[in-house]
Amino acid sequence: MNPTRQNSPPDGQGSNTGNSIHPAWLEFIRFCSQLRHGEIDQLKIQDGLPVLAETVRQKIKFNR
Repeated sequence: MNPTRQNSPPDGQGSNTGNSIHPAWLEFIRFCSQLRHGEIDQLKIQDGLPVLAETVRQKIKFNR
């Protein structure tokens, strides 16, 4: 799956062109990086963008 926006949304509000990554995807990637170990359940995607994760569980490893 490629998180880039290649087509404009139907409402014509798209400001991304080419291979730029939408700020919502960048925030999601940043969140995943900070989570490090865990699970994301029921990720909501709207118009090709992440908008909501209903359940997020962080897992902590005690043996490294």
